[in-house]
This record gives sequence, structure tokens and C-alpha cells, in this order.
Amino acid sequence: MIDNKNLILAILLSVIILVGFDLYFSAMRPPPPPGEQQAATAGQAGGQPSGQTARQAPSAPGSSSSAPSAGAPGISTPGIPNNAPSTDAGLSRETLLKAGERVRIETSRLHGSMALQGGIFDDITLPDYRETIKPNSNEIVVLRPKGAEDAYFAVFGWSGAGDMPLPGATTPWQADSKTLTPDKPVTLSWDNGKGLRFTRTIAVDENYLFTITQRVQNTTTNAVPLYPYGYVSRRTTPEVTGFYILHEGLLGVFDDQLQEVDYDELQDAKTIEKTTTGGWIGITDKYWLAALVPDQKEAVKSRFVHGTDGGVDLYQVDYLGAERVVPAGGSVEVTNRFFAGAKEVTLLDKYADNLGIARFDLAVDFGWFYFLTKPIFLGLIFINNYVHNLGVSILLLTVLIKLAFFPLANKSYVAMSKMKKLQPEMTKLRERFGDDKVKLNQEMMALYKREKANPASGCLPILVQIPVFFSLYKVLFVTIEMRHAPFFGWIQD
Repeated sequence: MIDNKNLILAILLSVIILVGFDLYFSAMRPPPPPGEQQAATAGQAGGQPSGQTARQAPSAPGSSSSAPSAGAPGISTPGIPNNAPSTDAGLSRETLLKAGERVRIETSRLHGSMALQGGIFDDITLPDYRETIKPNSNEIVVLRPKGAEDAYFAVFGWSGAGDMPLPGATTPWQADSKTLTPDKPVTLSWDNGKGLRFTRTIAVDENYLFTITQRVQNTTTNAVPLYPYGYVSRRTTPEVTGFYILHEGLLGVFDDQLQEVDYDELQDAKTIEKTTTGGWIGITDKYWLAALVPDQKEAVKSRFVHGTDGGVDLYQVDYLGAERVVPAGGSVEVTNRFFAGAKEVTLLDKYADNLGIARFDLAVDFGWFYFLTKPIFLGLIFINNYVHNLGVSILLLTVLIKLAFFPLANKSYVAMSKMKKLQPEMTKLRERFGDDKVKLNQEMMALYKREKANPASGCLPILVQIPVFFSLYKVLFVTIEMRHAPFFGWIQD
């Protein structure tokens, strides 16, 4: 009976601790400053068209200018051409991909294309990951073209002031190649007819990272100030898993601190602004990520933005870089990166280490118990490198964890055994002092002291183990390495 009581008590206390922990940190999370909760206003659809002049001076990094752009209602991004409703929203992905010229993207891990009109990343699929465990099922689609009901795309460019035409959503870029591969970058070019020539060299690695080098050459007699920008836009609120232990939505690392923003949270805040040096910003699903990675040594202004189009939600993450003055007869160049693919922890770690992308592995929701979840994941992968079966790896890791906790567990078993032996004496005390609760408690305490028994020592060791096994469960739930992983026989997922 005592054993059952201790077990029930341990489970109850564990649930209280875990739920209380989550509620506490949710309550302690500071709300965005008032200046970061501006409502989104009208925005220019998809940026400034080719031949159209800039309507407003861009905001300097960290400023809070909010002068609206003209055009259809959408997301207003001061200083950055923005995504707004597309007049042909609702067309199928297949139809949109057949319209206009495109540059094919072909790597061993990425398929898709980018639109030459606007130079937009809007078509990415993952051949390594399928919708089901059937090998001939459709590839996972990460990005979708503008005009689709669930459009999801990324744009890079320049913002400026005055009457100088800048590349925008309808700019007819010219490409020096029809296909982008890891061995063959593609360079896009466009001349604005007013003395500025824009080039954009796009390279892709063997995985999911694009490197975008933008260059502006000035043949005029006057210096021209410009600001580099990038944004990821998503139309409609995607279906999410809905588990409180998993974040799906907008997120980023700013000055080495992770910030996660739920879709409904951004619907209320409308705009959340951050100024940071280093880090990244993006939109995440359970397993897939689209993220902008600006220059890690430059202070940039980043934002999460929400707008609507006839009741349809529009989400955008963006950054605005520092001013670049293009001297008369000279040029400037800026390099940024874009990730679109699967959230593989070891790959994200590699990017963080080799490219200095601050805390890129936090795109995977390791949660508040990061100091437990990350080592547990690394231990699991280490074992799997030898046994090549994640099911077996999970079993072996669980056994190892139980062995590590054996001293604590043994102490718990000894304590519970001692309490069990005292059960007859405790029964006699209840019979003698059942009507006198104070005397009964005094005699019970004396008995525990005399026999060196502690009722709590049976459940406390169990409580210590709860966060570890909770972290193991979280690792199995949030990491893509577990997705569609086969075991034995009929268990193929």
C-alpha cells in the first residue's frame, strides 16, 4: 500500500512540477514593448515593380518609422518592399510554376526552382523526405509560389529613397544559366536604366543553404544610398500539431537569445521589432524551416509582422541591413544566406560552427530543458551510428539511463522496503491512537526516527528522474531523425 501511495504521490508531484514549470516561464516571458505592437498598415504588393520608383525613405536599423506604402492592403514593412495580396491568389502550385521563366534548382537534397520575375525563392521540395513512408509518395514541399492559396516564399533586394528605380516583384531578371547546382552558381542581372546595374549571385551547398551575394554598380555621377533587405512571407495559418511541448510558428535568435512567436500571438501584436547583431529569423513547422541569415557581424533591424487579406492571414519575417552608399562610378556588395529545408540537428550545428550562425540549432525546439534534451539527442545519435536502428537505439539509451539512475532507484527501493516492514507497527499505532491525530503523528515520527526511515525518500529519487525521461520523450517527439524511422517487421514508422 505504501509503495502505491509513494508512486501515486511521485506521479502527482511530477505533473504539478512540469505543468507549473511551463506556466511559470510563460507568465515570466516579458511582453513586447509598446513600440513593437504597432498594427500593420497597407503595403505595396510584393515590392516595387520594375520601373516604379521608391515611395519612401527606408527606416534605418532600429528605427520605428511606419509610413505606409500605397497599394493593396497587406503587410507594411517600413523600408522593405512587402508581401501583399496577390490578385491571382488561389491558383494551383502546378499552374503557377508553369507561368514565367524559372531557374531550376537541382541538388541531391533539394529540388525546385526560383522565379526570374522578381528573383523569388518560391519552389523548394525535399527528395529525402516524403509525405508518407511509401518511397514513391510526393516529396515534402517547403516553399510555394506567390499566387497560391498557401504561398510561402523568400525575397532579397535593396531599398532606397528618392526617384531611383529599384528591383521589385515584377523585375525581369536575366540569368546566366538555367540551372542552379552546388557546382554552378547562377548570376541574375538587371539594369534600371538610370545608371544602376544590379547583380545577384546565388550559390547553394549540398544541403539546404543558399548564399546570396548582391552587388550594385553605380555609373552615375552621384552617390546612391541603399539598404539590403530580405523577407520570408507565408499566406494562411498552417495547421499545427498543437502540443504545448512543441513550437510551430515564427522564431529567431537576437543577440544570442531565442524568441518564439506563435501565430495567434502575432495576430494580436501585429508587429514585433528587434535590433540585433548576429542571429537569424524565420518560420518553422515541426520538421521544416525557412530562415534568413543576415551578416553575423552587422547590426540589422528584424521584424515579425502580421496582416490580413480578406480574412486570410499573412505572416512575414524580415530584416533591414545598414545603409550602403554606392559611390559615383563605384559599387557595393553584400552577402546573406537563406535556409530552406529539414531541421537536422547535426546539420544546423555544422552551420553554426562553420559559418558562425548564432545558436542555429535552437530552430529545433529543445525547450527549457536544453541542457538535458540536447545531450540525450546526441547520445541517441551516437548509439544509432553503431546499431543503425533508432528503435534499438532508444531501447539501449533507456537502459543506460536506468543504469545511471540505479543508485538513486536502489535507494528508493530500500526506503520503500523499510516502510513496508514498518507497516505492522504503523497499523498498531493507528489502532491505539486513531482518535488522537496529534499523538498518532508524534508516535509515527518517533517510529521513523527510531528505525531511520523517511517516507519521502521513496519518491524523491523518482522525481529526480522525471525531467530526464520527459526530455527523452521531447527528443523523440520534436526531432526529424525519428520521422518515418523503421524498427523491425511490420513497424516501419
